[in-house]
Amino acid sequence: MTPSRIELTTLGHRIRHHRLEKRLTLDELGALVGVAGSQLSLIENGKREPKLTLLQAIAEATDTTVGDLISHEPPNRRAALEIELEKAQQTHSFLQLGVPPIKVTKGLSDEAIETVLGLHRELQRRDREANATPEEARRANTELRIRMREKNNYLPEIERLAEEQLAAAGHTRGALTHRTVSIMAERLGFQLIYVNDLPSSTRSITDLEHGRIYLPPASIPGGHGLRSMALQAIAHRLLGHKPPTSYADFLEQRLEINYFAACCLIPQTPAVEFLQQAKKDRNLAVEDFRDAFGVTHESAGMRMTNLMTEHLGMRLHFLRVGAQGQIERVYVNDGLPVPEDVTGAVEGQIACRKFSARRAFDRQNRTTEHYQYTDTPAGTFWCATQTGAADVGEHSITVGVPFDDSRFWRGRETQAREVSTCPDENCCRKPAPEVLERWGEKAWPSARVHTHIFSPLPRGRFPGVSETDVFDFLERHAD
Repeated sequence: MTPSRIELTTLGHRIRHHRLEKRLTLDELGALVGVAGSQLSLIENGKREPKLTLLQAIAEATDTTVGDLISHEPPNRRAALEIELEKAQQTHSFLQLGVPPIKVTKGLSDEAIETVLGLHRELQRRDREANATPEEARRANTELRIRMREKNNYLPEIERLAEEQLAAAGHTRGALTHRTVSIMAERLGFQLIYVNDLPSSTRSITDLEHGRIYLPPASIPGGHGLRSMALQAIAHRLLGHKPPTSYADFLEQRLEINYFAACCLIPQTPAVEFLQQAKKDRNLAVEDFRDAFGVTHESAGMRMTNLMTEHLGMRLHFLRVGAQGQIERVYVNDGLPVPEDVTGAVEGQIACRKFSARRAFDRQNRTTEHYQYTDTPAGTFWCATQTGAADVGEHSITVGVPFDDSRFWRGRETQAREVSTCPDENCCRKPAPEVLERWGEKAWPSARVHTHIFSPLPRGRFPGVSETDVFDFLERHAD
């Protein structure tokens, strides 16, 4: 993994420290190790990564070891202050100010640096304390959704990382086992521990000091979610995530860890082979894809959005819709018209009643998928919808494609067809004229107000997480 700028800065400070202890100039040390003094200056300033052979030569010339040079500890208090200042001037809080960073020179005293660092710490504290508004959350989520659509919801770097980790853990084919996930964690120096007292605001907690990943009880039926939660915790470490600096950063990290988990549970190579064969047989089906890899229907549908445009050339849409019609999760790159608010946000909007995602709730037999064609102002779409239930209530999972691609899918022969003219209010949002005339002046419902719409997002570095509960938990399990 490529060293970070901060790691290179620490290395540079340690090289400079040992050079000055030997009373050598840059040119004198350069002559001893066979490089120009200007090249050493770039290394000491953290702007260039030295090769191992050069590090060995510098260590020999300064009477130290490579291990000492590459230590993460600053060599002295001054170096520690300079490194902390550089790190502070790279944070989102500082960059948002739009002011130039302070250049560290010999004439800048330790006391001056400490004063500036104190201001940085207060700035970051205030940023952490500030509440993220629902509007900010929706805006950040919309921007991320648009970026992912432009990439076909496909992240090749994470695909490769997942396949490398699976291969190193010995996984080849079939459903990913809990044992393999444990091996993946062990290779990073972590042990999976299942506990009954995780804080309600967390899915998992990683103890970086003791190398432990805490998860809910292993007795959860099926355990599909446990594998995913463990893989997400592992992904934070593999991807080098730092505490998020903004809500947008938090959402992007969450997307990346979810993507990594999906890549492990449904690895790219066998998944693409499976989908290509199913397309060739004109028998694509979410339920087959789900069963082949032992995952949930929702996970299988979302994984299709990662792979089918990139590898099968097929555009598609995915919807998770609640029983009241609210869109809870969405991905569209095939032109399906979905409702948006003025900011472009889709989540929380109400899906058309004519959509398969809503019609599936009307069926008496929900054990099989509901297939449907829907004519819309943007064209005709074929959809397959499966309903399900969770702690938060019923929902439906829909995967669909434009009419021309329906020929590759099981269920294409369905006779179910609807016409949606949304966002035209007359489609499904206004009652029929005769019903309106009958009841328009004779009804007075009392609305259920969802109090969360008035609530700001919780404070802290990790949105939605109570740090007090997390630290209390770690204290209980530290011994």
